[in-house]
Amino acid sequence: MADRARFAEQAMEHMPALYTAALRMTRNSADAEDLVQETYLKAYRSFDSFTEGTNLKAWLYRILTNTYINSYRAAKRRPEVSDVEDVEDLYLYHRLSPGDGSGRSAEDEALAGFTDDEVKDAIEALPDAFRIAVLLADVEGFSYKEIAEITDVPIGTVMSRIHRGRRALQKTLAGFAEERGLVTAGPAAAS
Repeated sequence: MADRARFAEQAMEHMPALYTAALRMTRNSADAEDLVQETYLKAYRSFDSFTEGTNLKAWLYRILTNTYINSYRAAKRRPEVSDVEDVEDLYLYHRLSPGDGSGRSAEDEALAGFTDDEVKDAIEALPDAFRIAVLLADVEGFSYKEIAEITDVPIGTVMSRIHRGRRALQKTLAGFAEERGLVTAGPAAAS
């Protein structure tokens, strides 16, 4: 009984963040809810294996990520289903383009010209491994080491996936910016 109370006390506070991550992974609110439910069921059943004093949030994200990879990745995704609320899009957009507008870089200025849908579409177009690594690093704020533990891959692989994912986003968003005349094609855009 004490484990149940401890689990509820410690793990349940992370549910909103896990749901947000699940929604980004599955791109569908019903699947995200199922993924979070399955994650919490697995976490509850194996809570006795959790080492007290370690990062509970990272442990839960690892279960979430592994559950997604094992269950949902192989499942056929529903085409053109998008239940993501505007607030979620705005949150993601602001997390990927921080700043108060003063002294913004050219990239920040160009990013300000994109719609939330363009940024979301660019992220969703990334291959799963890159998308998960970029979201865990840039949106959720996990360190490379934590991401390596969550995804169960070497830290060098995490660094590579984040780098390649960010490069792919940069190229995709540079293409959008060029199409809209926000930037001119240059050495950074052409590479």
